[in-house]
Amino acid sequence: MANLNHVVTSLRAEYSRLQNEMQRVKKALDALGSTSGAPTAKRPKGFLSKEGRRRIAEAQRQRWAKVRKAKRAKA
Repeated sequence: MANLNHVVTSLRAEYSRLQNEMQRVKKALDALGSTSGAPTAKRPKGFLSKEGRRRIAEAQRQRWAKVRKAKRAKA
């Protein structure tokens, strides 16, 4: 029976050690943020800043100007 008591004591000590380790892991995960890698404050999908929309629009205007210029050169 003494052997069984020793096993139970060892298991309780291991359980306590593992609980402490899990708390450390949880703190590390909390410090790093979510597990998906995404920032905690997400923007809505498809969000573009005013400056970003302006740059895209300007680039598209330049592409169309290039197409029109090539079309006039052929004619």
